[in-house]
Amino acid sequence: MRGYLIIAMSVLLAAVLARHRWVPGFGLRLGSLLETFLPWLGLAVPVLAALAWWRRPRIALPAVLLPLIAWFAVFGAYLVPTRDDSAGLIAVQHNASDENSDPAGTARALMAAEPDLIALEEVTFPAVTEYETTLAPAYPHHSVQGTVGLWSRYPLTEAAPVDIRPAGFGPDWNRGLRAVAQTPQGPIAVYVAHLPSVRMDVSGLDSAPRDESATRLGSLLESEPLPRVIVLGDLNSTVQDRGLAPVLDHVTTSRDFAFSFPARFPIARIDQILARDLRVTGLRTLPKTGSDHLPILARIRG
Repeated sequence: MRGYLIIAMSVLLAAVLARHRWVPGFGLRLGSLLETFLPWLGLAVPVLAALAWWRRPRIALPAVLLPLIAWFAVFGAYLVPTRDDSAGLIAVQHNASDENSDPAGTARALMAAEPDLIALEEVTFPAVTEYETTLAPAYPHHSVQGTVGLWSRYPLTEAAPVDIRPAGFGPDWNRGLRAVAQTPQGPIAVYVAHLPSVRMDVSGLDSAPRDESATRLGSLLESEPLPRVIVLGDLNSTVQDRGLAPVLDHVTTSRDFAFSFPARFPIARIDQILARDLRVTGLRTLPKTGSDHLPILARIRG
């Protein structure tokens, strides 16, 4: 490989990292696919460095610094520990899986972290009964709407489903709820959402239903009357993915990798804890349960 080709590849990689939102989808939503795995582009840097050292180090090796600098500009803050043990709410988000063979064990594992709020997705019958029974002593306040649920140490008011259904999905598709948690810091609107899954096929990345659902969730957040909001959910999207932009226009999260999926070898965080007028800190994963997702935990401060 000639040195100038390594230089061109280094410049291109740096440009993609720094300006990934400019990468066109070509009608296949390739931009979203790229952004889902964006942190892993950093693995190309040592490969380019090795090639540059082998071919023309004095010419090509300095160029490899460009993608390295670009990667640290985007993800460097993610490497700084942000664990926060100060006061604030502790929230846990978990897609518990509708194939989970041990719902009670999963509930106990989440309780061990002593959170104030627990959001679950894929809560199906009869597992919902086990979750309710196991969590009830520590979390007497809860709401389950469709296949999503919220358990809280604090009273919940105004609990109701919210419509984030994409067009063409039937009325039995209910994956969103809103409740107001009456916390010691005051009322907080809490949303639990499970956006549609993303699939790859011959036509590219099939993320249209997820993107439409994200737009609906974003509209709900825009019209939310309470200033302080928490969003917990399996959004089937990373915070780098442009498909989540309608939601991220209204809420933010901490800069932590905390890859949550798939549980056996996590490569992306598609489970999210986000907030408005509150600060999400110390986001991290919890030990594996009977789900194909890892639970995530964060502290939320005013």
